[in-house]
Amino acid sequence: MGSEITEGAGVQLIIDTYTDTYEQAIAAVQAAYGFTPAAVAGSWPEAPELASRPGPETLSGDVLWEGWTDRMLFDTLASVLPGARAVLRRLVELGGTASYDGVQEYFAGHPTTPISKNRVGGTLTSIRAVRRRIGPDNRSKLLELDDRRRVYRIEPVLAEGLQRAFDLADVPPTCSARSQPTHDGSWNRRLPARR
Repeated sequence: MGSEITEGAGVQLIIDTYTDTYEQAIAAVQAAYGFTPAAVAGSWPEAPELASRPGPETLSGDVLWEGWTDRMLFDTLASVLPGARAVLRRLVELGGTASYDGVQEYFAGHPTTPISKNRVGGTLTSIRAVRRRIGPDNRSKLLELDDRRRVYRIEPVLAEGLQRAFDLADVPPTCSARSQPTHDGSWNRRLPARR
């Protein structure tokens, strides 16, 4: 730790975060302001063990339905446009089924993700585009549209998988980036926190 005090001059502290301990840094700051250091290095409690942050690698690769896996659902959420992600979240909240009119009404006046009534269908094309790139090799759909009944529908097992993906995506990042695994910045930017 490098510190030099000259009468009548300012104090400059240099704290090397790689070699100096937290206790040494606090003691240096206290001494610089004329305080008697309150604790010695041995009297500080041990820092709690940081819990590891779950990541997509913790998701199961087991097939849920028609080739869809938890990881595919997570990757789909990470790749669709924000409006489509918000609609999927709403459908999951409603148990996987909702009327066209109900979804349109909900998003028409939504405070954070407003989607005009005549644009909901176009917003959902993002899901189909991503499905071709990320989804299973068969022709199964994540989101079914029943135009006769005017209903959006997600298979219940896929709705449960989407809920797990949203739960994982909603885990806040930890404070210590050096000791924790991180995702690439695109994921953190693309999936908003759950309200």
